[in-house]
Amino acid sequence: MPKTGHSATVSPTAHYTGAVWARHRLSHPAFATPEGRLMHAAGRPAMQLSRALGGPTLEGLLLARHRVIDEELHAAIKAGTVSQVIEIAAGLSPRGWRFARQYGERIRYVEADLPGMAARKRALLARIGCHNGPQHRVADIDAFAVDGPASLAGIAATLDAQAGTAIITEGLVNYFPTAAVTALWARIASTLKGFPNGLYLSDLHVGGENRQLAVQAFVGLLSAFVRGRVHLHFRTAADAEAQLLAAGFRTAQLLSPADFADRYRVCRDPAARLVRIVRATTAAA
Repeated sequence: MPKTGHSATVSPTAHYTGAVWARHRLSHPAFATPEGRLMHAAGRPAMQLSRALGGPTLEGLLLARHRVIDEELHAAIKAGTVSQVIEIAAGLSPRGWRFARQYGERIRYVEADLPGMAARKRALLARIGCHNGPQHRVADIDAFAVDGPASLAGIAATLDAQAGTAIITEGLVNYFPTAAVTALWARIASTLKGFPNGLYLSDLHVGGENRQLAVQAFVGLLSAFVRGRVHLHFRTAADAEAQLLAAGFRTAQLLSPADFADRYRVCRDPAARLVRIVRATTAAA
């Protein structure tokens, strides 16, 4: 994430999502900041109205994408193809905390974010008894940097080059224009090729699937909420998959959280159809 005004657009969602995860018992209560709880309370009437009218909700969207990314990561770890994770723009996500507790020494998890948010995350983890160590740590990152210790390549260089690695960008790419996203994808693919197995997981809003008037209104509200534009990338899911392959991935799929509705109630929210989950690899499954 660049050191420009762009970084400020992500911060409100970090606080809001922290409150959502805690509310749904996916997180430690400490991750629900006062700012996040206030934002969640302020947005609740609009979410309740949309839900009552059968429309999508921001909370439903966030939970659906989070659950599916979790499922894909769990599957890779259990299959033995991934034992290291870098989560870019981790914010107040509880995923690193939860996965480190569940898998212990079976994985190494690096949460990465801009220095201010990274420092806050370290403090929160320390407050609940989690301290930076070889299995779970928080790192400063500039995801758009080409080199240096705070670049993606710099963080990847601190990991085991012989271990399968996943990179996650949940809640990041939709705040940047397509050219910046494709450049980031190329950097992620190049980084993952340095490991025997590479897995990339992310959320993505596809333009052609978000054209309805009601959906456009929802996207407009979301843009206002995060104080910046939410970008709808590519015309179709197939276009996005082709771009991922062009960026250097060996395989690319765009999953629909709605297809997981039989497993997760949150994936029944209409918002589950407004987002896709990117699953791309740099090695055969």
